[in-house]
Amino acid sequence: MASEASLSEAAIEYRLAGPDDALCIAVLAMQVFLDTYTVNGMRPDLARETLEIYAPEAFARRQQDPATTFILAERAGHLIAFAELTLDRVPPHEARPGAAELVRLYVQRYFKRMGLGRELLNRAEALACSQGASNLWLTTWSGNTAARAFYPTQGYRDIGLTSYTIQGSAYENRVFAKALTAGI
Repeated sequence: MASEASLSEAAIEYRLAGPDDALCIAVLAMQVFLDTYTVNGMRPDLARETLEIYAPEAFARRQQDPATTFILAERAGHLIAFAELTLDRVPPHEARPGAAELVRLYVQRYFKRMGLGRELLNRAEALACSQGASNLWLTTWSGNTAARAFYPTQGYRDIGLTSYTIQGSAYENRVFAKALTAGI
């Protein structure tokens, strides 16, 4: 096993996910989801959502969708962040042909504020643009102040309110969108 010093000095590498990545993506997603949504503690709806939506099998199924791509960030072979991009998804507030959705941009808490989110977002934008998308949109929980502050600094505009239902409980989300241009 590599020493902690060599891990912290290792370069961050980016790649597209393969079939063998579903397990690590799922567990990292569970960790980030719980870090974000359980600020007031665990509730049954959040626990069930975690075990159902973030199960390795659920990510493996999403990876089989030809419209969905996962971009991974790794350090010394350890997954530390990922972006999930799905093509041909229209945002809830604006009918925009050719839109893609950034379904998730998850960075493990130990690696926040290192530019990983910005780099993954740039790569997701470039990939969406290369696949013909003219817009990229996403939703973020209204209580996620860090995400709500981050996206406008990257050129995204808040286009409205929506909700995300977790096991019958509605959570207010903000919708952000950005027009993509060739050459991103």
